[in-house]
Amino acid sequence: MAARKPVSLLKGKDNTAETWPHEPARFTDDLVDDFLLWCVKKNASDISIQTDRPVYNEIHGTLYPGTYRPLDAADMNVFLTKIYGPEASARLASANDLDLSYEVRPDRYTRIRFRVNITAILSRGRDSAQITMRVLPNEPPTMADLNIEEEIINSWNPRQGLVVITGPTGSGKTTLLAAGIRMMMEQKRGCGKLVTYEAPIEYVYDVIKSPRSLISQTEIPRHLPDFAQGVRNALRRKPNVILVGESRDKETISSTIEASQTGHTVYTTTHTTGVAATIQRMVSAFNPNERSERAYALMETLRMVVTQNLVSKVSGGRLGVREWMIFSDEVRDKLMDMDFKEWQVEIQRMLPFYGQSMAKSAELAFDRGDIDRRTYILLSNSTGSG
Repeated sequence: MAARKPVSLLKGKDNTAETWPHEPARFTDDLVDDFLLWCVKKNASDISIQTDRPVYNEIHGTLYPGTYRPLDAADMNVFLTKIYGPEASARLASANDLDLSYEVRPDRYTRIRFRVNITAILSRGRDSAQITMRVLPNEPPTMADLNIEEEIINSWNPRQGLVVITGPTGSGKTTLLAAGIRMMMEQKRGCGKLVTYEAPIEYVYDVIKSPRSLISQTEIPRHLPDFAQGVRNALRRKPNVILVGESRDKETISSTIEASQTGHTVYTTTHTTGVAATIQRMVSAFNPNERSERAYALMETLRMVVTQNLVSKVSGGRLGVREWMIFSDEVRDKLMDMDFKEWQVEIQRMLPFYGQSMAKSAELAFDRGDIDRRTYILLSNSTGSG
């Protein structure tokens, strides 16, 4: 029987496809961070770690193996324990997927950060897991990097009130919020004391020089159990600005409204498409007997709603296309004089005068040659009553 060739002699010679030169016969705890750093140096945007498969790096949209051999259950347990902790397998067995952030510190001045999802899967008839690690930028983008419209920039930082960023999963809501925070920090007066509640923390602001800003970031559920508890915590900390990562349930939405009513500037996200649909969805989270009171409380505090979609550009890469509406005093007064059940139709009518529809933004992007006709048609029909 021929002797098996050493792993090192079987590795690919193509630079992009090359597997880790230091791949061990068995992964151990102290090798995980070194391997992840190598993946980052190979320009991986995403790293997929799965039982019974090699590790795969996504580089410029293409998957390349990062290890020569498939990982077995023992290897996978090492990755799970290192990245999440010893209770990872038990959490997965209880039908929970796990969202968290993870960071590697190669030296005292550098942080390499990842957004992580861990999901239970079936592999070769056995319960297994897949870890997906998104490599996060070292610093948040600027509003100019994202080509944010001037009207949104000018209305981004109200003295008090609520700004809601909406869109489907993966539409860049967190990135837009991070760019907005960076913009506020870089103002001459800074942003004061800003507290965030995120699940997980994606962007950090260490490299942004802002002597008049103090930012603290709390991860849900690592530091606090949920977003509603986060808002209650924020009100005891005397912040100027509060960021609530997601307002999904009535407790969080109610807490967010109350924080806005007490003189804070509050930013939050929802998984909705369209300005009118966002308000309808937030109001419908409440019991029928609460909706009227909560709807008017929401409208009293609302300052801007921005819906974003990320789409493919004709020239490559992705483009953010946005619908937005500014809720000025005039807009809020008019809506608060109406039955809240009539708001949806009225907001759709007011949208072109106080903001811009997704259809109009898509038309402008199509006329510039940024998107193709199919994308233009999809975006033009993407918002509505939802």
